[in-house]
Amino acid sequence: MCRKRSLVGASANWKPVQFGLGTEETEAATTMSRRSGRLQRRSENVPQQISKVIKSNRKKTQPLSKLHCEKNHLVLEGISKPCDAVVTSPLPHLGWGSSEDVWVKMVVREQNYKHSKNFMLKHPAIQPRMRSILLDWLIEVSEAYTLHRQTFYLAQDYFDRFMLTQNNVEKNMLQLIGITCLFIASKMEETCPPKLSEMAYITAGTYYEEEILQMELIILKALRWNLCPETAVSWLKLYFQVASMNHDSDLLEPQFPQDAYIQMTRLLDLCILNINSLDFEYRVLAASVLSHFIQQETAEKVSGLSKDAIQLCVNWMAPFVESVGWFGRATLRDFIKIKKEDRHNIQTHTDYMAMLDDVSLKEVKNQLLTPPNSSEKTLNSKRTTLQ
Repeated sequence: MCRKRSLVGASANWKPVQFGLGTEETEAATTMSRRSGRLQRRSENVPQQISKVIKSNRKKTQPLSKLHCEKNHLVLEGISKPCDAVVTSPLPHLGWGSSEDVWVKMVVREQNYKHSKNFMLKHPAIQPRMRSILLDWLIEVSEAYTLHRQTFYLAQDYFDRFMLTQNNVEKNMLQLIGITCLFIASKMEETCPPKLSEMAYITAGTYYEEEILQMELIILKALRWNLCPETAVSWLKLYFQVASMNHDSDLLEPQFPQDAYIQMTRLLDLCILNINSLDFEYRVLAASVLSHFIQQETAEKVSGLSKDAIQLCVNWMAPFVESVGWFGRATLRDFIKIKKEDRHNIQTHTDYMAMLDDVSLKEVKNQLLTPPNSSEKTLNSKRTTLQ
């Protein structure tokens, strides 16, 4: 049964997020934090009728016609054929299908849906911090409309892959692209996705419904309608499910504890906001998260990945783990009209930008404290002698 959604996370005074640097970023983060506090208090109220917010002085944005749809070779051809990188399936016996076939299709899909942080090179006006602010805002919007974690991660994947097909996108287009990606993802994942009018409303009148629809068509053409990736959170959920299963239980029956799962997803959320997370495949990213909560040998077994395949990601993730631990444990939340057995699947927001700042400080500190290797020491000593 479709439920009415409250307008938590939106208000008439909600100005669009500004994707600048320095002072602008600080103001954007502060404004978003204030919005979150005001709008969360409205979560229990009966939703009021949405009215279109029209701004008289609208900033000129980059025409949508300038966003082109390059040929994207992400078509899933030969998906049923195993590739050399596919190992023996770690999935248990499935009563409804072949575990080997299911695993091969998942891994090949992962290899066909390409993402890369190199898309930043194609957009000189955009900085990695702007992507973090945008995704953090999308998490907040997802929580406001009680969208599932998979919905947000689909939107994140669409955004990163779309940006890889474009050139010279201006920063004032990011919010439109982001909210459109979330709109598409919600229609793919949610039983009752937010309406188009709600998506336009959430931008405080910065974009009209027609602009979102036009951007939706541009994104779908650019992605060639390939909208079903294996996201990082879907891999994590599968791994944790397999690790928690009994021998005689079914894969589709929930097995893992919700409290432990939300600790993992918070670490994954934090990592995905960092542009460097795109250096790794989603399944590697998920296996690395899991290895920080259970024995690494078990994480390697349920993911089908070797230690060499995930160790680099595990090491990269270390400061993120420290930051999450310093901010304390995540708590299970109850949502109106959301069943308790599904509440862990609802995307939640926390102060991720503060966590990212903490991670940056830790990375700088670690670089300063890391001594040079023996070869560098020898070279330096030779230079001193020559001088």
